[in-house]
Amino acid sequence: MTDINNLVRKNVRTLTPYSCARDEFSGKEGIFMDANENPYGSLNRYPDPYQRELKSAISRIKGIPEENIFLGNGSDEIIDLCFRIFCNPGIDKALTFAPTYGMYEVSAAINDVELINVPLSEDFQIQPGSLVPFLKDPCLKLIFICSPNNPTGNLMNASAIETIISSFTGIVLIDEAYIDFSEKPSFRTQISRYRNLIVMQTFSKAMGLAAARVGMAFMDASAVGYFNKMKPPYNISSINQKAALKSLANIDLFKKRIRKIITERERLVKSLQKMSIIEKIFPSDSNFLLVKTKNADFIYAELINNKIIVRNRNKMVPGCIRITVGTPSENKKLIRTLQAIKL
Repeated sequence: MTDINNLVRKNVRTLTPYSCARDEFSGKEGIFMDANENPYGSLNRYPDPYQRELKSAISRIKGIPEENIFLGNGSDEIIDLCFRIFCNPGIDKALTFAPTYGMYEVSAAINDVELINVPLSEDFQIQPGSLVPFLKDPCLKLIFICSPNNPTGNLMNASAIETIISSFTGIVLIDEAYIDFSEKPSFRTQISRYRNLIVMQTFSKAMGLAAARVGMAFMDASAVGYFNKMKPPYNISSINQKAALKSLANIDLFKKRIRKIITERERLVKSLQKMSIIEKIFPSDSNFLLVKTKNADFIYAELINNKIIVRNRNKMVPGCIRITVGTPSENKKLIRTLQAIKL
């Protein structure tokens, strides 16, 4: 079985982390004179650096033990920490599958780590055989798999993912930011089976808390220890922790909104299929649609002129725009505007 310690950079293993006041005393009652905080005000105290109350709530809902949960300042912090913990700058490499979420490449560049982009198949699936030449490279330490993938919207084949996890000696991170919009199960239940697996989810999408910046990662407890070691001491504010807790307390509303978004997604598909300017709508397990058009740049500009903002993905996937599912009224306006566009 994989030993996480052997995958971590040597300097990270020996690092003595910063010790904050709440590391030394984690109680909630008393006269606090230890952290140089202002004694006045409603937001004058530092937040819990380990988000214990929030992790407890996540544990109950996700069915993952608290010691296997790490929370980041958005998923982007978790991605960055993966590079910093497992990859030596200028030496090690990471790999992902293109087209995919652009932050993997940005974070790799920031950390001076070469990112290998392996093309997906024509139907945007992983071809495990295409990895064979790269898996032999001792400098390859990280593999990122976005599933459901952004910008394509589809889930990756589960058997292909399992083949990669079981055959790769480094860390595999599965980015499941959009998993709540899919009927297929999450890989988070597999972290006890694969110690080299990290499964990342977020409060930004289905939970509707993009402004709060709270990302979740489920992993082996020993890996959580290194993430805690490397993160800034107070990486998630008290305000954002409370916002996340409030959303988890109303899980029925959360599920209702997901069902509404999925229903609207299917309505959009049916409407778009009738339009001559649309060439293809790719299958989606997410809250958005990747749509191939006859002229992506022109259509994008026309939508902008009508104050409807979508993403132009023409450079990533030729001819395509990405449409996030909106409210029923927003989707109706989008459809009316697209129907009026003449090419």
